[in-house]
Amino acid sequence: MTELPKPTRTVLVVDDEPVNIQLLQRKLEWDGIRVLAASSGPESLTLAKDELPDLILLDVMMPGMDGFEVCQKLREDERTKTIPIIFVTAHNSKEGKLEGLEAGAVDYITKPIDLDETIARVRAQLNYLAINQENIELTRRLGESRRTATIGALTQGIAHNLNNLLGVVMGYLELAKVNHKDPEKVLMNITRVEGASNRIVAIIKQLSTVAFTTKLPLYQIPVDRLIAGSLHRAEEDKGHHIDIEIVNELDIQSIRTNIEAFEDGLSKLIINAWESYNSMDTNTRPIRLEVRRSKDGAYVEFDLVDHGCGVDPEVEEHMFEPFVSSKNTVGVGMGLTVARHAIRTLGGNISIQSGEEDGITVHFTHPLESEET
Repeated sequence: MTELPKPTRTVLVVDDEPVNIQLLQRKLEWDGIRVLAASSGPESLTLAKDELPDLILLDVMMPGMDGFEVCQKLREDERTKTIPIIFVTAHNSKEGKLEGLEAGAVDYITKPIDLDETIARVRAQLNYLAINQENIELTRRLGESRRTATIGALTQGIAHNLNNLLGVVMGYLELAKVNHKDPEKVLMNITRVEGASNRIVAIIKQLSTVAFTTKLPLYQIPVDRLIAGSLHRAEEDKGHHIDIEIVNELDIQSIRTNIEAFEDGLSKLIINAWESYNSMDTNTRPIRLEVRRSKDGAYVEFDLVDHGCGVDPEVEEHMFEPFVSSKNTVGVGMGLTVARHAIRTLGGNISIQSGEEDGITVHFTHPLESEET
């Protein structure tokens, strides 16, 4: 007795004619496919939800609940909406095929069934499914590789910056020892040690921000409050008043967000815009924040515009990577990394575009969610 190949895929056959099910079942099983059978629409819905088959062969003309209604209900359920469906029908008209494809079917087979053609179409769809799953897996692995590469760059950057800053601290302490009889020089060197130590603390604090990966609690927060809080954080960090022109065209007053993550991200972007100016005059650094709803209505869009020195083209592509910076100061380069992480954790995205004449525009989004979600 010939042994059947071990099933690797599952197909649900739905038909109110038992003979059609038997023919298809025998042919599919000989091809190494596990077959589930249903003779009515309600039965097929139950089997599909319980078994989650890889493919459904669905008869259109059935008493009670027809194939179109079954397809619609499958597409409405999160568990079954992605299962590919091949319609089987006695109608061979162009209108009938279009109706089936518009209902969500991936293919169309007409009766009387040609078993070899049916098996070929089933194989093709299962191959498409396998390729799609491989692409999903490759995308997942690529994401993991990128995260691993980012962690590697982050670790290397941390080690480099902390070593440099510790070297600065040790150097100024040695100078303080050498000049121990000169109180003024000792105080000056201790002040520099304090500055370097504060940078070390800032790096550690930023790393704590990047480390959060769990889903954050969301609350309904007024947009004006979020902007004001972000600006206050930026001003506290820089020790200067930062003047921003705010153009709020949003037709809602609040969004569901995490205030800590949002304000941390936006404050880093404000600091980056303020620091983009080389001018020693801290009062002539124009920055504009534009707020509006996206065209599809699903997001709030923020544009932070400055007219500073812009971005070196060699740096622009890597601006969001850890410790990439256009500044020469030791211990900088985490601001945009922190901002991107915060914004993406909240479900948005961020990009940078150079201005036509000078400066840059940082564009970032935040999803709109109702209070009930």
